[in-house]
Amino acid sequence: MRSKKLLNFNLPFKTFAISLLIAAHLFTACQERKPVFGKQAARRTLSDEFNKYWYADEAEITSYNLEQARYGEMRHGKAALIFVTEHLLKDEEVKADESHDDNIAVLKLNTVKKFTTGIYPYSIMTSTFFPVVENRHALKVSNSIQEWCGLMYAQINSREKFDVTSHSYFQGEADQTFNLDKDFLEDEFWTLIRVNPNGLPVGNHNVIPSLEFSNMHHIEKKAYPAILSKTNSTFTIHYSDLHRTITINFDPQFPHTINGWSEAYVSGNKNLTSKATRIKTIKTPYWKQNGERFNYLRDSLQL
Repeated sequence: MRSKKLLNFNLPFKTFAISLLIAAHLFTACQERKPVFGKQAARRTLSDEFNKYWYADEAEITSYNLEQARYGEMRHGKAALIFVTEHLLKDEEVKADESHDDNIAVLKLNTVKKFTTGIYPYSIMTSTFFPVVENRHALKVSNSIQEWCGLMYAQINSREKFDVTSHSYFQGEADQTFNLDKDFLEDEFWTLIRVNPNGLPVGNHNVIPSLEFSNMHHIEKKAYPAILSKTNSTFTIHYSDLHRTITINFDPQFPHTINGWSEAYVSGNKNLTSKATRIKTIKTPYWKQNGERFNYLRDSLQL
């Protein structure tokens, strides 16, 4: 009789203990499934406002006056940011010619900078392909720099790790292929601002600097410790090891237009700051406007 009472007494306790274990397991499972940008794929919900603006069969083109530090002096030039939505093939990570269920919707950013250093010009272009629905890293980033000495090219593809390919005419940088762990990419922050500025990370993180900066300054392509900070209209990346700080200024209201940026670093043993100031923004299907009669659009952008 005594043992029976004990059994009856322990039964609720055992049931309670099992319930706690199940609850703990479910909590842990939920924690593991919680989407983390860059670590685990999840889906964003795009607003009607977003879809109406970005899926109107137009690109957004913004022109900027550029003050670029190079070789210890400030240079004057122009820059342009061209944002447009596209669909990429899942495996090849190139623009899809036809619609397919496996295609990945991206917001593409082409950043173009042109300036001269003395007698010879620089032409720089970076392309970033950022998924708008899946909450993960940019699928691809590529950068090319052309000037009279030669050219440099680098590309990052997001696969199991970041696959990096780099080519340069400089000794020791000629042809490289290697992998990097998936830390944040500086190049993807510009597109994340346009998709979801509230998703920008803050605090201490490892960040892979822009391909433009690593190519221009011949630094190793890898992640560096960075402090990320944000206000309602600015996003700042500070690399203490590189003595470099870049601040992106954007409109806090949708569509979060990039109003300009500043980039402080050492150039020619001097602490200089490159700056870009917005001139004009237009929405237009530029790929349909390659005739001479459309030159006025370029003039309106002051490019």
